[in-house]
Amino acid sequence: MSVTAPTELTAAVVVASNRASAGVYADTTGPLLVDALRSWGFACGDAVVAPDGDPVGVAISEAVAAGARVVLTTGGTGITPGDLTPEVTRPLLDREVPGIAEAIRAAGVAKGVPTAVLSRGLAGVAGSCLVVNLPGSRGGVKDALEVLAQVVPHAVDQIGGGDHVRSSDD
Repeated sequence: MSVTAPTELTAAVVVASNRASAGVYADTTGPLLVDALRSWGFACGDAVVAPDGDPVGVAISEAVAAGARVVLTTGGTGITPGDLTPEVTRPLLDREVPGIAEAIRAAGVAKGVPTAVLSRGLAGVAGSCLVVNLPGSRGGVKDALEVLAQVVPHAVDQIGGGDHVRSSDD
């Protein structure tokens, strides 16, 4: 009898930043996300830093095609003309999960950041992968991680066909 080792869950981080991708400054949000994903039990390489727009969509697509079960993006979710992360993410999604993005925005507002409502980040499922757009600020990423820590493992299990946890009242 042979025993198959469990498949390691993989994740990826994509940073949308024209300046960081051009070497103007070092990205500081990607490493926060990579560290969080690793602490949640995902294998995750270093963040991919790409210019805003289509290169971000390409990086998300490549991560999904490579088998990532979670892709977290940071940056490009605001309302400036160059903030295009939601536009390049939406066509990649099979279904949206709006509650995740709503909870992330609400967490920022609850922490006293009224401009958190300006984030247009999306969350959804692409194949068997959860994709979530996060704000580009360190504070926004930290607020989002507090939300995601509570839902990512369950969401990944559900996307993979896992059953709902039943309470004794069910």
